[in-house]
Amino acid sequence: MFTDADAAALYDLLNPWDPERYPSDAFYDGLVMTAAAVLDVGCGTGSMLHKARESGHRGRLVGIDPDTAALDRARRRTDIEWVAGRAADAHWDQEFDLATMVSHAFQCLIDDGEVHASLVAIRAALRDGGRFAFETRHPQAKAWESWTTGVQQVDFSGRTLNVGHQVESVIGDVVTLIETTSDGAGTELRSDRSRLRFLDVPALSAFLTRAGFEVEAQYGDWQRGAITDSSREIITIARRI
Repeated sequence: MFTDADAAALYDLLNPWDPERYPSDAFYDGLVMTAAAVLDVGCGTGSMLHKARESGHRGRLVGIDPDTAALDRARRRTDIEWVAGRAADAHWDQEFDLATMVSHAFQCLIDDGEVHASLVAIRAALRDGGRFAFETRHPQAKAWESWTTGVQQVDFSGRTLNVGHQVESVIGDVVTLIETTSDGAGTELRSDRSRLRFLDVPALSAFLTRAGFEVEAQYGDWQRGAITDSSREIITIARRI
């Protein structure tokens, strides 16, 4: 068997949080370390907040995620608040200086109603002038076209595992993806289906404006370059108004 707990541990192995190696992680770490109170929405296994605490953050750090297995790993640190739930269910009232959705978690919000409700709840959690930082893959790059180009092999606790992806469908701006984990002999251990929404810049801006945010900055890369016709990311910092 390959349990939810195994899947959460494998995620950490495949996606280590390392600001020294990954510009995306360094980008968020810079924001988090200068904010007194941080809410990480879709925190997963909590790697970003773990790193912040290890690096000396002394303020309030809170992570929220609906994945209980991921939260179990996050809870290895007890000096951070961990909440089981979705962004739209949050009920904080002006308690944070910064909210984040990292690792493309924003793309897991599919329906218009879910996007709006999540943004409204995140805005409510922020103090006046508080900022919301997140990134989405730019739809013009069609990242999903490269997701089926090979199988990633990894040593997982002494076991050889193969992780591959298949795009099931592309309907409008929503891509349905199947991730399959198999053992070294090719026996399937687990198959997970996920849906990701690819919003462009005008659509993102419209959602943010409707929820009571103004766009402070948008970048096309992790070096804070402008969004261009070849950008693969839409990195947004929005401010509560």
